[in-house]
Amino acid sequence: MSKIGAPRITIGLLGKTNVGKSTFFSAATMIPVPIENRPFVTLEPHSGVAYVRRRCVHVELGLPRCTPVNSICTRGERFIPVVLVDIPGLVKDASKGRGLGNKFLDAIRQADALIHVVDIAGSTDEDGKYIKPGYRDPYEDIIAIENEYEEWMYGIISRDWPRFARALDHMNLGQMIDALAQRLSGLSIKREHIVKALIVTKLEFSKPSSWREEELKMFIHALRIVAKPIVIAANKIDIPEAKDIMKDVVKRLPGRIIVPVSALGELILRKATAKGYIDYLPGDPDFKIVDTSGLTQQQLRALEIVREVMKLYGGTGVQKVINETVFNALNMVIVYPVEDPNTFTDSKGNILPDAYLVPKGTTALDLAYMVHTDLGKHFLYAIDAKTKQRVGKDYILPDNSVIKIVAAT
Repeated sequence: MSKIGAPRITIGLLGKTNVGKSTFFSAATMIPVPIENRPFVTLEPHSGVAYVRRRCVHVELGLPRCTPVNSICTRGERFIPVVLVDIPGLVKDASKGRGLGNKFLDAIRQADALIHVVDIAGSTDEDGKYIKPGYRDPYEDIIAIENEYEEWMYGIISRDWPRFARALDHMNLGQMIDALAQRLSGLSIKREHIVKALIVTKLEFSKPSSWREEELKMFIHALRIVAKPIVIAANKIDIPEAKDIMKDVVKRLPGRIIVPVSALGELILRKATAKGYIDYLPGDPDFKIVDTSGLTQQQLRALEIVREVMKLYGGTGVQKVINETVFNALNMVIVYPVEDPNTFTDSKGNILPDAYLVPKGTTALDLAYMVHTDLGKHFLYAIDAKTKQRVGKDYILPDNSVIKIVAAT
């Protein structure tokens, strides 16, 4: 029997130099990476483990505890791991080879979604050099990076496009989608992404050979949005000028997920927590100082400054950005597979051991294949452990569901 397990979610961390991207990465993963005030300090992609946070289902079920295996549960909060990839810094025209060139774009391939860390205080110019806060429009940085990614995609897709498009003309819609998916598979773009992009652009029934450059770029734009959704981490919100700039950017980018963030504040809290100075759970709106013996007056003042920011925005924003990326941008839900629907345990007696992050719309049969290939092949039915009701293979799993898969032996 082949165990597959929950799909691994990978989030790429984007941003020009000196916007606090490495600080965000360190705060989210507590893995030390170089943090210096100079361009291109992050020369190679770094990977670490971050976590999404959600109230654990054991609380809802009235259980005194759970015994997680693939995740962590603290104070009734389940922390589920995701991979965070810190992608090398970039500058405008990177898709044309400027700065680190396409190195950052190649690193994006593996990501399911992207967090764009932006200097919302406008204190760095387009090349990442420090300037007076408010002198740079962060909106320009947001648009520039998204354009760079789309230009890179266009460069790949447009190669030999006329010949490829003529071949597509002779295929039915399904074959055309399959051919496009094959051509774009190296970019980690899936068939369902292509279907959505064609529908959004209303190009599904037109001949690809008739697409002008404008239509091809429109298709790529739609494809980028559905295949690599971007959440904006409006970093340096603790700088006074950032508050009004943030409001302006939100107005100019309606419908976008934009979260105010103090990555430095989060890093301070996590380091203080690790040393036992404060009691803080990532994503909490506040913290408690439990030991002042090792703290200087300067450090105590720094903690109070962080607290002031948290009061304004409900936290530092780092945990919220990760949660928004997984649950909103990627539209994921949590599912807890169990073997005993009465005790909510696995074969070893672990209570609610695994929390799977799966796309909304995942069925009981889909989950069976995720857990074990043989469970999928020999699927009979599933049991909703909350209601004790038997459900079929097409049953769409609700968020925070607890499911027992029954298969023929």
